[in-house]
Amino acid sequence: MESTPESLDTILKKLLAAIPEVKAAAIVSVEGLPIASALPQDVDETRIAAMTAALLSLAERAALEMSKGEFEQVYVRGSNGYLLVLSAGQNAVLTVSTTKDVRLGLIFLDCKRTCEKIAKLI
Repeated sequence: MESTPESLDTILKKLLAAIPEVKAAAIVSVEGLPIASALPQDVDETRIAAMTAALLSLAERAALEMSKGEFEQVYVRGSNGYLLVLSAGQNAVLTVSTTKDVRLGLIFLDCKRTCEKIAKLI
């Protein structure tokens, strides 16, 4: 069996290969530390991890305050695409960057499956 980091890297690579509109992905601890990533070279994975943790914290707090239950996902829509942050078990989140042409239903389904795989490994 592969070591955990290799397995997580493989999961991310498969996600990027399966959906051409997915341009980057990272697995981040809930504390904001990078666990695994498939990011462009010019993107600082530590900075992305910290921003993901900040988004997670705010989303969890907002869901709690508004009685919406446990955090599952948050997405940010920009003029050039989407940034998705999804729960991947108790200790990690998956961050995915897509183009604006992505079909959201498809990406949410694939990301949910990916998060389930991540949760089993972490």
